[in-house]
Amino acid sequence: MDKLPITRGGFQALEQELTRLKSTERPAIIRAIAEAREHGDLSENAEYHAAREKQGFIEGRIKELESILSRSEVIDPAKLSGSVKFGATVDLIDEDTEEKRSYQIVGEAEADIERGLLNMRSPLARALIGKEEGDSVEVNTPGGQRSYEILAIRYA
Repeated sequence: MDKLPITRGGFQALEQELTRLKSTERPAIIRAIAEAREHGDLSENAEYHAAREKQGFIEGRIKELESILSRSEVIDPAKLSGSVKFGATVDLIDEDTEEKRSYQIVGEAEADIERGLLNMRSPLARALIGKEEGDSVEVNTPGGQRSYEILAIRYA
């Protein structure tokens, strides 16, 4: 099985989510199911069916998190340097709009574009990997072709 690269922060966040699901969410949904059963006929009990559906979601997410964590390989970006690679925080400027952005290249499990965490398999991350400060990259996006210049590369 392939190892999944992940940052220390991403690994800890997934561990915290798993702990919360097991210690808080799972017991709460079990109580909700028991309470809904007390209301009688289960065939027409919307509360029961909603609770069972939520239980399925929680159990699925627990299995997913356990799988991700067991296959994860924690990589410390602070020990890296040089060209853009996993863990790098890259400051970019859009060559057309002059808009500046900063992204950290992370694994799939911790990617969150709203927080500047860019999936290493995304088109932009793939275009950036291996590049140096001052390089320009062309990226095909859903909105069309974009050009970015790398202003800075940091490993923290």
